[in-house]
Amino acid sequence: MNNRLKILRAERSWTQANLAECLGVTRQTINAIEKGKYDPSLPLAFKIAALFGVPIEAIFSPDGE
Repeated sequence: MNNRLKILRAERSWTQANLAECLGVTRQTINAIEKGKYDPSLPLAFKIAALFGVPIEAIFSPDGE
């Protein structure tokens, strides 16, 4: 799954640790999501989208899109 998490995080000048704390996950989880090595659970994806104030589709898209 492709994602724009790193871009959205950088636009707000947040570190991976800052974002992880807001979401209640580890920095390593954020790193893995940003690198495409881990797809977040649906509840976590909704939480991420809510935090950034955008629809899930604005952050995550299937591979090849």
